Amino acid sequence: MNPQFIMDGLIAGALIGLGAIGVTLTYSILRFANFAHGEFLSWGAYLALAISGSIGFLSANLTKPIAPFSFGWSLPIAALLAVLLTGVLALALDAVLFGRLRSRGGAVIILVMASFGASLALRSLLEFLFTSKPAYYTKALQIAVRLGGGLRATPDQLLVLGVTLVVVIAIHLLLTRSEIGRSMRAVSENPALAGIAGIDVRRIIRFVWFIGAALACIAGIMTGLLVQIRPYLGHDLLLPLFAAAILGGIGSVPGAMIAGLIVGLSEAAAVQLVGAEWRAAVSFVILVLVLLLRPRGLFGRPA
Repeated sequence: MNPQFIMDGLIAGALIGLGAIGVTLTYSILRFANFAHGEFLSWGAYLALAISGSIGFLSANLTKPIAPFSFGWSLPIAALLAVLLTGVLALALDAVLFGRLRSRGGAVIILVMASFGASLALRSLLEFLFTSKPAYYTKALQIAVRLGGGLRATPDQLLVLGVTLVVVIAIHLLLTRSEIGRSMRAVSENPALAGIAGIDVRRIIRFVWFIGAALACIAGIMTGLLVQIRPYLGHDLLLPLFAAAILGGIGSVPGAMIAGLIVGLSEAAAVQLVGAEWRAAVSFVILVLVLLLRPRGLFGRPA
């Protein structure tokens, strides 16, 4: 087996793990599987594309590649704005749809079906605005760098791994060392008791929506940078995201990241062993095995 699958798996796993963190945080606080989460990846990628294109139109100098990467300063600037806008989109979706359902005491299955409908609507709107034709942040070609051991990676791929590491550490510190992180853990354990203790549960819910969508946006932008941007970008990653979130254990940020790497490496190995057409089945198999053998995941708390 070509050892390059390890690097391919690590890169795919980093993106999956980053998106899975948003899934696990949302599920631990709101107690339902949000199928619209994948669309936040797509919307984040397209918002960054639109903003980057606008910046490039105003100043061509900002589109010149930053050595050794394939993109100019317009993309990092657009990424910051896209993160904010994707977070606002998530807050708006909660205010218009999920918040109203929660206030009426909607059952979990109603929230799940509502998220499925929201996913379809958001994806269709993307196709209407940007068409289904693939788009790219840049078409500059990069030469892979030898890393030793038969592994290669482009500067953009190495940047993705570095950014993912920094973001995961930042989120972990936020949850473990900050006041709002402690409040999030309290709400995750018992929302009613947390409210009695003086925690603003609604504020925590809004924060979780924003941070989850922001992480999805970052994952979407980096996926678009390495591959391509399509309206189905987030939809295609949804099953691996849920597989990683459940494998890692609901509510565990390190667990989601480690599980994402496991899923990514498993998919990359499957491509070499049985063919690319079986790649999508790997996440499904992992998901089923976890639900059957260890429902709480690798780092989840015992029920």
